[in-house]
Amino acid sequence: MYTAAGQPDRNELVQRFVPLVKRVAYHLLARLPANVQFEDLVQNGMIGLLDAIDRFQEGFGAQFETYATQRVRGAMLDGLRANDWLPRNLRRELRRIEQAINQLEHQHGRAPSEQELADALGMGLSEYQKLLQDARGHQLVYYEDFGDEEDADFLERHFVDSDGDPAGILEDKDIRENLVKAIARLPEREKLMMALYYEQDLNLREIGEVMGVTESRVCQLHSQAIARLRGQLVGEVKQAVGRRRKEKSLG
Repeated sequence: MYTAAGQPDRNELVQRFVPLVKRVAYHLLARLPANVQFEDLVQNGMIGLLDAIDRFQEGFGAQFETYATQRVRGAMLDGLRANDWLPRNLRRELRRIEQAINQLEHQHGRAPSEQELADALGMGLSEYQKLLQDARGHQLVYYEDFGDEEDADFLERHFVDSDGDPAGILEDKDIRENLVKAIARLPEREKLMMALYYEQDLNLREIGEVMGVTESRVCQLHSQAIARLRGQLVGEVKQAVGRRRKEKSLG
């Protein structure tokens, strides 16, 4: 991995860690809408990899892979930051789904099926499933959930350093407990999909192979599971933000 002069061989290192860049891109892509291109993520990730190679001074083993993964992911996010990848009209449709889920759950005392949701929304099942497919990138927590900033940048809704920091909010004890309960109430297939994605770190293609469905179907199940969880948690998230701000003002 070094030249005759004792310097890191950048070309050889790049070739060695290209699979790492692609792995990060595949995992991030699953959380982004369908119009985000895999190749664009990889291109930005390569910039992060080169930066990691230039900055890291302690060899290129496991510690470097951890460091490089952070730099690669950061470079991909930087490449997306200026764009709102989830159109406003699609977000409005997703809010309609969340409202329909809440209403049907209260009526029937169970998680509604896709057909029931499609009927409640006045659309055919295939149209509803296409909406779920288009909604790849639908997230559990958005920055706009914490206030009135409808035009906030897509990624800024996920990576902010304020009272509305999604990671910080999800550390709230009550939110964690209710999230666990909400996941337990998911239909079995959606629960399995979430476990494979978030616990086993599989990408959508791999999950499809395990579940015996297409990658696009896994994407639909992910969007629907997130909509179910959001429908149960958004109100609690707002309350958690209020508590954090009150504690901050008193502290």
